[in-house]
Amino acid sequence: MSDIIQLLPDAVANQIAAGEVVQRPASAVKELIENAIDAGADRIKLIVKEAGKTLIQVIDNGCGMSVTDARLCFERHATSKIRKAEDLFAIRSMGFRGEAMASIAAIAQVELKTRRVEDELGTVVQIEGSKVVNQFPEALPAGTNISIKNLFYNIPARRNFLKSNSVEMRHIIEEFQRIALAHPEIFFSLHSENNELFHLTPGTLKQRIVHLFGNNYNQKLVPVEEETTIIDLKGFIGKPEYAKKTRGEQFFFVNKRFIRDPYLNHAVMNAYEEILPAETFPMYVLFIDIDPSKIDINVHPTKTEIKYEDDKAIYAIIRSAVKRSLGRYNITPSLDFDQETSFSGMISSKPLEEIQAPTITFNPNFNPFENEIGTLRPSSNSRSNDYSSRFEREAIPKNWDTLYQITENESPVQLPLIDTEEESPEAAEVVIPKAENKKSFFQIHNRYIVSQIHSGIMLIDQQAAHERILFEHYKEQLENNQGSSQQSLFPTTIDLSPADFELMDDILPELQTLGFQLRPFGKTTYIVDGIPADLGNNINEKQIIEQLLEDYKHNRTELKVNKRDNLAKSLAKSSAIKAGTALDNEAIAELIDKLFACESPNISVHGKPTIITLTLTELMEKFDKI
Repeated sequence: MSDIIQLLPDAVANQIAAGEVVQRPASAVKELIENAIDAGADRIKLIVKEAGKTLIQVIDNGCGMSVTDARLCFERHATSKIRKAEDLFAIRSMGFRGEAMASIAAIAQVELKTRRVEDELGTVVQIEGSKVVNQFPEALPAGTNISIKNLFYNIPARRNFLKSNSVEMRHIIEEFQRIALAHPEIFFSLHSENNELFHLTPGTLKQRIVHLFGNNYNQKLVPVEEETTIIDLKGFIGKPEYAKKTRGEQFFFVNKRFIRDPYLNHAVMNAYEEILPAETFPMYVLFIDIDPSKIDINVHPTKTEIKYEDDKAIYAIIRSAVKRSLGRYNITPSLDFDQETSFSGMISSKPLEEIQAPTITFNPNFNPFENEIGTLRPSSNSRSNDYSSRFEREAIPKNWDTLYQITENESPVQLPLIDTEEESPEAAEVVIPKAENKKSFFQIHNRYIVSQIHSGIMLIDQQAAHERILFEHYKEQLENNQGSSQQSLFPTTIDLSPADFELMDDILPELQTLGFQLRPFGKTTYIVDGIPADLGNNINEKQIIEQLLEDYKHNRTELKVNKRDNLAKSLAKSSAIKAGTALDNEAIAELIDKLFACESPNISVHGKPTIITLTLTELMEKFDKI
């Protein structure tokens, strides 16, 4: 039998490597910008078309390359970052593997233009599918200009698996933001379809955060700084009241390299313990500077995972530093044990002459002998041995409760838990308000609705019930294109981050179907001319759209539902009545009627119950009567 093992051709090997290094256009953007930073550039310009599928172009003013280097950089494992194995433990550069350029050249049409400062002419290299098509000298500015055209043109299966342009553009923006945060001293710009999305001038880290995410972040940031013998930690964390439902702006950098580390993220979340709202996540941008010999970054081709020599100590340092910063800026609650609080409740800002002693109001016409005191007569239950149970009062004074009655103040009537079919003389004196469907409803703490059923009682979560009603309503509108709009008296302007602006562009047709009247205005701004008519009048357009986007991102990340269901679910959650809202009987009855008209009234949009029933048997068990 002949030998069956053989070496793969370089082109095939490069395509296999590209599957790990270049997963989507954003991966190519990351590799090219990191190469520009390693080349010493202080001005980097990124240009993309069709979310990088048609064109990715990076222009820098770095050191440039010679003729030989321009040709050699597309070979596998060709790098200027390391020379020997020991260099892996002293890496400060972004790249070092020598795989990115070879992988990109294997799956795209690449044109490289580069010139060193000391050279008179630059070099142009054109490659398609790992094959050099052309190479010639040309007069060029100092630096490097590299263009990647038609990514995955020779791998149709990979190209077909790419997402929509808006989704791929969001990934490009995320990679761009990470690199721009790590290097606030460098000028960055991002152009998409001839529109400049970012123009980031050199500045401080705080200025870079504000420029990337919006001016409102200026008041959200709390600085963190800690120097130890193990690591140096610096950066910013967000105040708890600005936490979001999605993980959003959470960035860890080790030696200016973006990493993903659930262990270190847990350290930050632990520092926020007991001061963070439920199911929310704070923002943070933290930089760890550590001796390269104490870490191993050669773990994954994307270089976003790192192994540490002493991860427990790093965890403790991050947790204590974040907690100290929160306390230093009066974010966390504190106790002053030296303050005397015994007389704090007696201090009054009123003048002494305005202070009045408390008085007791009672009914002076009260007469305890107005009715005859009840006489005792034998009870019909003569079998009982208990003396007190064999007698009952024949008449009870009915004016005893008027002694401390305050005139002109009526106390609210407490509704009974159940209706009685035959009214007793005592019950006939109380007027019980009824809903139109002849059933009694009332709220508990303005959160739950209680109603009587044949077998016991029913408890309804009013917020979850309303979300279910709105979800099916909006879903039907999206399917039938029947949403109605209410024109705003004064249009509202909403400034979004570039990532949210791209997300809004992706879901804009569905929002317009629901009744939102939105139009782009500028780079990252939308104008709201109208909102869905069924949202009501007292609605903050800006707040509901921002919450809608936040819930949409959360559902897309955590639940991975389709776009229409996600949008209907997000809008239902944003516009539903919240726990703590008081409802009258008419509103409660309408809510219950609409809930039971839904396809799935018992389950909320989050998969949790909306209705809980307690049978009479269960109630008797609670009172230990069975």
